[in-house]
Amino acid sequence: MTSASTDDIKVLERVKKSLEPDYVPAEGDPYMDKKQLDYFRMLLLEWKKSIHSASSVTLQSLQDGPIREPDLNDRASSETDWSIELRTRDRQRKLISKIDSALRRIDEGEYGYCEVTGDPIGLKRLMARPVATMTVEAQEAHERREKISRDD
Repeated sequence: MTSASTDDIKVLERVKKSLEPDYVPAEGDPYMDKKQLDYFRMLLLEWKKSIHSASSVTLQSLQDGPIREPDLNDRASSETDWSIELRTRDRQRKLISKIDSALRRIDEGEYGYCEVTGDPIGLKRLMARPVATMTVEAQEAHERREKISRDD
């Protein structure tokens, strides 16, 4: 079974391929111009739609009834699979709120800029993680502070 973050990456790659192939943000373009913002808006909306579709399939499977495996080992394996599936859906529920937040930032003209430093996040980072809110440097500093406070 693939990890949840690997699944997110695969879904995001599928969404990117489904978007209009005529335009992909490039480093030479004006940063966060209308074309780039439209691209990221469509990317985020399609990503959200694909997450909702996947969760509908999970919900339908849950409604079909309980696990009816006669063998205890098979039942335990099925329950483990369901547990992993439900954790994945919970991660995706949290991801949807991040997508909604990114869409709000696009509407407010804040998308693509670090919430800590105000510097541009960068196209490569946004293409890899469209919900990013910090530059790589600010994110690393944040994670170091988090680690230090956990260790205390």
